[in-house]
Amino acid sequence: MKNTPPALDEHQIGLEARAAHDDHLAVRTWLRLLSLTTQVEQEIRTRLRERFGTTLARFDYLAQLERHPGGLRMSALSRYLMVTGGNVTGLTTQLEAEGLVDRQPDPDDGRSWRVRLSEQGRREFSAMAAEHERWLRELFDGVPVRDQQQLYELLGQMRAHLVRPT
Repeated sequence: MKNTPPALDEHQIGLEARAAHDDHLAVRTWLRLLSLTTQVEQEIRTRLRERFGTTLARFDYLAQLERHPGGLRMSALSRYLMVTGGNVTGLTTQLEAEGLVDRQPDPDDGRSWRVRLSEQGRREFSAMAAEHERWLRELFDGVPVRDQQQLYELLGQMRAHLVRPT
C-alpha cells in the first residue's frame, strides 16, 4: 500500500491494509487513524491486564469517578462511559465487592444510586493512572512534541467540523 509507514510490514499494518493506493484520502486517513487507535488501545489493555490485573473498562469506570469526587448517578456514569445501565450495574457490583467504590442512595432522587470511589479505590486508581500516563507518553515518545501538538489541533478541527449543524 502506498504511504504505508516504513516500520510496518504486512502483518503489522492491521486495519490500514484495507485501504488501496487509489482510495480517497479520507478513506486512507480514516483507516490509518482507526489502526492507530486500535494499536494503542490494545497496548494499554495488555499493560493494564499484566501490571494491574484489570481491564480497560474498569480503568475507564474508575477514571470517571476520579473526575467526580462527589460521585455520579449510575445513569450519568452509563452516559459518560457510553455503555448500558446493565453494564454499569454489573461493574459497580464487582467494584463495590472489591472495596473500590461505594454505592449510596442519591439524596436528590431516592430512586437513584450515587457511586463514588472509596479511599482504597482512590489509592489504587491513582497508581494505575500514573502508570497509564507514563505508558501513553512512552508510546508517543517517537513523535516530536510539535508534531503531537499539530496532530492534536488537527483532530480537534475534525471533531469541531463533525458537530457543526448541516
